[in-house]
Amino acid sequence: MIQTTTIPETETLLMALPNSIALKVTEEQFTTLAAANRDLRLERTSQGELIVNPPTGWETGEENWKIAGELYIWWRNFGEVGKVFDSSTGFTLPNGAIRSPDASWVSRERWEALTPEDKTTFPKIYPDFVVELRSKSDKLPPLQEKMREYLENGAKLGWLIDPQSSRVEIYQTGKETEILENPTELSGEPVLTGFILKLARILN
Repeated sequence: MIQTTTIPETETLLMALPNSIALKVTEEQFTTLAAANRDLRLERTSQGELIVNPPTGWETGEENWKIAGELYIWWRNFGEVGKVFDSSTGFTLPNGAIRSPDASWVSRERWEALTPEDKTTFPKIYPDFVVELRSKSDKLPPLQEKMREYLENGAKLGWLIDPQSSRVEIYQTGKETEILENPTELSGEPVLTGFILKLARILN
């Protein structure tokens, strides 16, 4: 008689991770995690710490879609210059962080200069232009730090849009952060020639 042994199935348990505890992952591990958790927006700091962002609420999702849509329309009308990306795209910055702006643009010259090895799942390039949209659950200081990180890694222009306070922070290379109260539109000059974002279309 052959005796068989049944091995019990592994039970999946949920574990709460306090903010004071950081999980560190390599770029390869991050890529594997991102592929296995497509419903989450994952990011990685320059120190290798994993950041897990839950799916956005419908309001933020709609606003993100509108911003990316306006950027796409500009891109199409101005001769498809460079590459435009939505919030699902992650970039590997020069400092090793992997970040996903809500909308972004990379110039054609810089994109075409990438090697096939650089054009990985999370391309090794910084966006020339980035947009971050603050949701109701976002704390402002981490977003401001993220915007400064973009500039420190080469970005030329960034907008931090805060619908809760009707305020926009403009980050630009070589300039102090500019704060606009209740602006009606934003200009992408001189980085994105001819791009005007009318905020009434986005936030209403």
